[in-house]
Amino acid sequence: MVHAVNADTGALLWKVRVDSHPAARVTGAPSLFAGRLYVPVASTEEVGASSPYQCCTFRGSVVALDAASGRQLWKTYTITETPSPYGKASDGTSLLGPAGASVWSSPTIDAARGRLYIGTSNSYSGAPTKSSDAIMAFNLRDGKLLWSNQVTTDDNFVVGCYVQKPPVCNFGICNGPGEGECPAKVGLDLDFGASTILRVLPSGKRILLAGQKSAMVYALDPDQNGKLIWKQKVGIGGPAGGIEWGMAADARTVYAPSSDIFMAAPDKAGGLSAIDIASGKPIWRAGADPKCTWGAQNCWGGTSQAVTAMPGVVFAGALDGHLRAFSSNDGKILWDFDAGGKFQTVNQGEQVGGSFNLGGATLAGGMLFVNAGYGRFVGQNGHVLLAFSVQ
Repeated sequence: MVHAVNADTGALLWKVRVDSHPAARVTGAPSLFAGRLYVPVASTEEVGASSPYQCCTFRGSVVALDAASGRQLWKTYTITETPSPYGKASDGTSLLGPAGASVWSSPTIDAARGRLYIGTSNSYSGAPTKSSDAIMAFNLRDGKLLWSNQVTTDDNFVVGCYVQKPPVCNFGICNGPGEGECPAKVGLDLDFGASTILRVLPSGKRILLAGQKSAMVYALDPDQNGKLIWKQKVGIGGPAGGIEWGMAADARTVYAPSSDIFMAAPDKAGGLSAIDIASGKPIWRAGADPKCTWGAQNCWGGTSQAVTAMPGVVFAGALDGHLRAFSSNDGKILWDFDAGGKFQTVNQGEQVGGSFNLGGATLAGGMLFVNAGYGRFVGQNGHVLLAFSVQ
């Protein structure tokens, strides 16, 4: 559901369901432009498919709504084909596809060209698709696909199906589908969960930046059908790894967080990298907390929360519950705040903070606002909204 409420009173103005699939979710913030709201649609079907289930039928999409009324103007699926049987499971149940290519993050608006750009998730089935793990461009007016660049093929991932033998537990699920239910080619869960970033270089050349869970940062040419300009690795990548929820960029530098919590020791499992936008060359890298070791309480080195940049400073929250301000010049820590303790709140007495994940910090009016306590998979749960000022 997408809800519009009165900003002063909270009164409901309208609400609209943008997808009827039972596993559908809206995780990325809708993008508002010129009276239209562009809504990304994702799903959790790849998790449900790990139990007895006829996999898979969900397709990612972008939905355009009239911002004033909520009326749907258009809806475009990332996968054009309707899922259909392509094989049989061990019990004779039909396997369905293609499926997946969820859109986890906010669409990026290109006002100059009348386009929007999205990144998509992995495939949910063994049926081939060219839309998973792709950067795609659509016409703002009618949702027509303009171009697509699939950077990773055959990333067919279902929770419980693993490349590793024997399998490892993933997100608390240790027993997945049988061999007959898993895709013949099993991928590594290398979604684009972060929004793309559109920048104009001093030369006037336009560049589209995309960060993937493979830990790769890509620079694409939005005016040449997404042609690759350069790519740069900033971590290990994999399930819950690489670049999770969002990068940030100024005029010359892109800042990419990394989270490799299942792929490396805690003191090696995260970090923040600065990359020159024009060339793709590394400028600096700040690693995970070296004091973060196996067995340390609430010590998860991954930086999976979206990062936020302002002139001179990059803010990055980590799963270890620390919000850090880094110098954008050299990556040195300017200050470090531990949100894992207890706080006296302005409304409900004492509450506990916790891990930083998902949406990043917001800057407004000389203040910084950020949620602390996202411990859904790893880290520490909590329940606080923190506000910081310069004094």
